[in-house]
Amino acid sequence: MRYKCLSIAGFDGSGGAGIQADIKTFSALGCYAMTVLTALPVQNTCGVKSCYKIPCKAISEQLEVIFSDIVPDSIKIGMLFTQPIIQLVANFLKKHAKNIPIVLDPVMMAKSGDALLLTDAIDALKKDLLPLATIITPNLPEAYALIGGKKDFIQTAEELLRLNVQAVLLKGGHVGKDRCDDLFFTAAGVKFWLPAERIKSKNTHGTGCTLSAAICAYLARGFSLSDACKQAKEYLHNAIVAAKDNSVGKGNGPVHHFYNLSRLYLNKL
Repeated sequence: MRYKCLSIAGFDGSGGAGIQADIKTFSALGCYAMTVLTALPVQNTCGVKSCYKIPCKAISEQLEVIFSDIVPDSIKIGMLFTQPIIQLVANFLKKHAKNIPIVLDPVMMAKSGDALLLTDAIDALKKDLLPLATIITPNLPEAYALIGGKKDFIQTAEELLRLNVQAVLLKGGHVGKDRCDDLFFTAAGVKFWLPAERIKSKNTHGTGCTLSAAICAYLARGFSLSDACKQAKEYLHNAIVAAKDNSVGKGNGPVHHFYNLSRLYLNKL
């Protein structure tokens, strides 16, 4: 395939989040998917049972072997779990990914509320990785953890930009009952809303992973940052709509990553 995307993220054996969601999203949007595994959460749609660290040496070797063979057109970073992993990834990308767009989803909590980033790693995330990102895609709880307190929505985005961030897509899923409006804001002053009505569905497992992976895919395909975010928002919205009546698992089920391809297939029957 022409467009190559790399996900540096954690695992989800139930298939709805993490590198599994990223692979599905990259593939659905016409990109070749590659992965570097950073952590092994043992989870399903109901929650995270436990989480195992991947040795830093193993992560380093994964990065080295990928970049020595297939240089990605864009990179998505998800769950990193510990401070040493954050520093390892940051140091590698500083050397090898200077001209590659990086989408950073600052994953801190699973949909179930289980922690996916150790508390003592937040400062390393702010100091070492945020400045490398082309865009960060936090939800409100993650944004509050990064800025150290609660502020209104626009002020929160402004505070995030002061952390030496180039651009932020602040997700509005935690704001109200009827809306899921996201705010795109750049250090250059470009600002606009990405509006959306809330979809009544329990199948929202991996929505943050899917959105950031979709932005990564559109950047690999040559879209501008703003257009990549718009297209990714539309893709995720449609993936949630397509899955709202599905029943996969006993908890928060996954979105339908291949809704667009399924329609093409059904039209041929």
